[in-house]
Amino acid sequence: MKWFKRHKILTVILIVVVLAVVASAAGGGKPSTSPASSTKKANVARTTNPVARIGETTRDGKFEFMVKAIECGKTVVGPNQYLQKTAQGQYCLVTLNIKNIGDRQQYFSEGDQKLLNSAGQQYSPDSTATLYNSDNSDTFLAQINPGNSVEGVLVFDIPKDQIPTTAELHDSSFSGGAKVTL
Repeated sequence: MKWFKRHKILTVILIVVVLAVVASAAGGGKPSTSPASSTKKANVARTTNPVARIGETTRDGKFEFMVKAIECGKTVVGPNQYLQKTAQGQYCLVTLNIKNIGDRQQYFSEGDQKLLNSAGQQYSPDSTATLYNSDNSDTFLAQINPGNSVEGVLVFDIPKDQIPTTAELHDSSFSGGAKVTL
């Protein structure tokens, strides 16, 4: 009986934590209706690029993104033989800069980012491969304060015969996303 009560308490705590993370990722809080915030939103909407290219900035929600480079064809990532991962197909490494252009901290979630091929098939990052390749990456569970930016490499495992054509970058799971032609 004690085990059941402990299990029930842990389940409730886990649910609360998950809801807090989802609320944080969605931006949380009430939207401001002040004239200054309305102007800020209008300016963000006007400066958003519909489709950017490598080296150009684009915006989605509270983040400004820049894909700095993409490298495909790697079969293994990791710092050594004990911490490495082998691709099912090929790894594509996307070097990315993310800047918080909002007015409060925001978490960057690598799982919300996508690569697409010319047929529109979507590929998600491989979290383990991204973590093993993280010698020079600050993107894993990054909390970014206003005005700050982080840079890192997201690792995608895609079939060997595929070529990614577009990156779709999101400030949260619920955002519309910004596209970058690769």
